[in-house]
Amino acid sequence: MNARRHSVVSMIVIVSLFLAPYSFAQSKQDVKANQARLVKEVRHELVMLPNYSLFDNLEFQIAGVDTVILSGQVTRPILKSEAENAIRRMERVGKVVNNIEVLPLSPQDDRLRTVAYKTIYSKPGLERYAQQAVPPIHIIVKNARITLAGAVASQMDKDLAGIAAQGISGTFGVTNNLAVDK
Repeated sequence: MNARRHSVVSMIVIVSLFLAPYSFAQSKQDVKANQARLVKEVRHELVMLPNYSLFDNLEFQIAGVDTVILSGQVTRPILKSEAENAIRRMERVGKVVNNIEVLPLSPQDDRLRTVAYKTIYSKPGLERYAQQAVPPIHIIVKNARITLAGAVASQMDKDLAGIAAQGISGTFGVTNNLAVDK
């Protein structure tokens, strides 16, 4: 009887050793799948914020399993709070780190935002982006410096938006961080 029990215990140990890598790989896949779902859900929540505009840039990272780190720049403090609250209410989120920067109030920056919007979105080939609910070219202006963020369909569109922004008088520089969709 003792030999039989020893044999059963040995079999359990052997099976456990064979299944352990499978279990580890499966749990890694589950974590990646959960993170992918969380990324999609967080992106959706941020885009749906009522005060989110093309003059704001909201970004995020997922750390670990359930921590969301918010970053970017917004023109109004309320949007920073709304973003944090929307993500905090999500079921899969355990912790929210809010590193969103509120841009300083500046009539000069407001003027540059308006001019940049009209200049970029009136260019032939770029006007189609203005027709989307939240246009994908975000115009961030801080201390008369323009940063373009978001995504466009082609390298030509990215270059065209950058050249248009560089032609705006009164700026102290343009950074073109537009991504090209693949």
